[in-house]
Amino acid sequence: MGEHTAPTFPQEIIDEYAALGVDLPALFSAGHLGERMGVRILEASAERVVGTMPVEGNTQPYGLLHGGASAVLAETLGSVGSMLHGGPSKVAVGVDLNCTHHRGVRSGLITGVAAPVHRGRSTATYEIVLTDEHDKRVCTARLTCLLRDAPAPEAA
Repeated sequence: MGEHTAPTFPQEIIDEYAALGVDLPALFSAGHLGERMGVRILEASAERVVGTMPVEGNTQPYGLLHGGASAVLAETLGSVGSMLHGGPSKVAVGVDLNCTHHRGVRSGLITGVAAPVHRGRSTATYEIVLTDEHDKRVCTARLTCLLRDAPAPEAA
């Protein structure tokens, strides 16, 4: 499903997480489901998260991009933004995801861009716009995450 691209983070954020023993690019590689679906995170900050996913391998019986695949890409990107907003002391947990599918796509690469709508102390909401290779909107999604306190690290 394509070569793996490491996500791009501002160096100060990488350093902040590294000081806590967290390899941020590895943590946000999209996880097992995202990897299975070919999701690649290209850019990530609390202000903007960009990622891609191939249509091939993620279609429904009519040969169109599966709506659930769009939801996976959208939730992945919005969750990354929420987690970065919450910082290392918080864990982002999705509590609401809605997707509006605007057009069918049969091939190519889908690009998603997540931008914050609300970034509070206990919740974060992101709008995620998915477009095809011709920059036509395929799906508009909104994800709200609850920001919970991260579990305390276990003593070695």
